[in-house]
Parts: sequence; structure tokens; C-alpha cells
Amino acid sequence: MKTPRISFEFFPPKTLEASFRLWDTVHTLSPLDPRFVSVTYGAGGTTRELTREAVSTLHKATGLNVAAHLTCVDASREETLEIADQFAAVGVTEIVALRGDPPKGSSGFTPHPHGFADSCELISALAETGKFTIRVGAYPEKHPEAADSRADIDWLKRKIDAGATEAITQFFFEADTFFRFRDACAAAGINAPIIPGILPIENWTGARKFATSCGTQIPTWLDDCFDKAIRDDRHDLLATALATELCSDLIEGGVEDLHFYTLNRPELTRDVCHALGVTPKVALRDVA
Repeated sequence: MKTPRISFEFFPPKTLEASFRLWDTVHTLSPLDPRFVSVTYGAGGTTRELTREAVSTLHKATGLNVAAHLTCVDASREETLEIADQFAAVGVTEIVALRGDPPKGSSGFTPHPHGFADSCELISALAETGKFTIRVGAYPEKHPEAADSRADIDWLKRKIDAGATEAITQFFFEADTFFRFRDACAAAGINAPIIPGILPIENWTGARKFATSCGTQIPTWLDDCFDKAIRDDRHDLLATALATELCSDLIEGGVEDLHFYTLNRPELTRDVCHALGVTPKVALRDVA
């Protein structure tokens, strides 16, 4: 089996304890030599400043290739592009461009009066600057707001045509879900690489709730497996085995890149990577 290229998603810390957890996560996973690491925004852009600080610090202190999430939520075009310019000024030239989730409690996404109407407008504006490599999100299962799965594919094609060079999928639980989506994208004329998003399951209750909210289908067998594993105190063993098997199936199906949603808890992700043959290559650069 060919060893995959990997990347990781982190989220910015909101507390001192969370800062230590992020740094522990970076120290644990950076020796695996990721192609890039990304740092998220919170719902409604609530961690915008935290994201900017985390991106700048990681880039400066670690030497990792850091990609900053950037959304359209609750900001004008000028404000959003100013944030992008701040990233570029510190040497961060990779952006994960997203529409973004609306603030908690709101009924749906409402564009800022002077902001970008959607992710395609944001991508076009970023592409016009000529400063950034742009990645976008993709949905192998129907987005909760989409009319159908075809609408998700059409929207992805618009994002690629607007200037994105790669897409990262929402997480899913079965390899065939990704393969069907990949084939449908190819049939629609999407030639850009599509990277599967992998969620090693730290907590089944939380992962299940998250899956339900974002439209990820939950196979009955998965519920049964975790019910038994939790009862037998083998949750982490099952989670590692399932994520490793999913990744192995994807690699056998021709996938070369995997993107892990770490939730700033690195152990399962590290163990899955090791099982796939991704072993430590570099040490985290010492911080002066």
C-alpha cells in the first residue's frame, strides 16, 4: 500500500489550557511532515482574531506550511480582504476559503450588507490578488442547505472555476461515499484534486451529533459497533481500527492525500497515520 501524503486541521485556542493542548497537538503531529496544516474559524467568525494569531504563531514558530481558514460571515469585503492581506504579510499564502457557518441561534446565512454574498465571490476576490493558493470545502453527501447532491457538485465546480485549486471534503464514514462523489465530480468536469476529510472518532456521542448536524449519513453498523465497544471499554481501539480501515480503502482506491480533522486531540490521528506507514520524518523546529 502506498504511503499517503497527509495534512491536519487544528482549531484556535480560546483558553490557556486550550493553548497548551494545541501546542501539544502540533508537537505530536508535526514530525509526520504534513503537506500543510489548517486553522479554522469558529461559527459566525467568532474566532477570527484567534485564528489570525494562531496562524501567525504556528507559521513563525514551527516552519509548518499553514493554511488559514477565511469566511464571508459578519464582515465586509474590505475587512475580509484586509485579514487576507495580514496573512500574506506574515508569509501565509494558503487559504481555505469558505462561506462559513452562521452565528449560533440564527436561522441561516445572511450576507453582510457590504460583504461577499457567497464563497465563490470570496474565492474570486482572493484569486484576483494573485497572492494565495486557495482550497475549498466539498460535500460528498448532501449539504443540509442544498436541494440535492447534484447542487453540491455544481457549487463545487463554480468554486474551482472561481480560482480554487483543491477541495477538502466533509468527513464521511464509508469509502464508497467518497468514491461515488469523486466519480460524479469527474463526470461534471471537475479536474482539481479532491482530498478526503477524515475524522478519527475521539467521542462517538459528539461525533454522531456533529454528523447529524452536517448531513453525514451514519450507518447502522457503526452505531452497533460503538455501542459494544463503549460497553467493553474499547472505544479508542475501535476508533483507530475504523479510521485506519477507511483510509486504507481510500488509498487502495487511488487516493494519495488525506486530511485529518484532529479536534486538537492528536493521539488517534497519530496512531492512524503510523498504521498507514506515515512515520516521523522531521522534528518540530526549536522556538528561540
